[in-house]
Amino acid sequence: MRAMRLVGSWGLALFLIFMFLQATIHPLPNPPEGSVKLFDPPGQNIVFATIAANTQIPLFEPTGRVVVAIAELLAALLLLLPMTRRTGAGLSFLVLAGAVAFHMMPEILGREVPTSLAAGAGTDGGQLFALAIAMLAASMLLFVIHPRKR
Repeated sequence: MRAMRLVGSWGLALFLIFMFLQATIHPLPNPPEGSVKLFDPPGQNIVFATIAANTQIPLFEPTGRVVVAIAELLAALLLLLPMTRRTGAGLSFLVLAGAVAFHMMPEILGREVPTSLAAGAGTDGGQLFALAIAMLAASMLLFVIHPRKR
């Protein structure tokens, strides 16, 4: 049973690490415009620019974006090490709970995020919201199944 929990823990941790790295530094070539937290020019990240525009709080873009990216990278680092994995799962839960909360407020972000900052742009059909829910569930499950020290 412990071996199954350890394998499940590694699987969930690697999934979360990959997704956090994909969103913050995008190691794969040709990232979509406006979707990489640390390398988008100020005011060009679609999610945080939308939040800043809808709330009229300019602090969300780029300051809030960089703070969230650093928290995600710290969570990824903590998830990588087995001795800090539960702490990383807790931090990823907090980051993702905030993301889901912003998606649940239609006047701030909404479940469907625009695909670009241009007026009249289409939406992603809720894919980013579904990914946030899946990652939130993975972080909760990881916190529960990661084996404790004997």
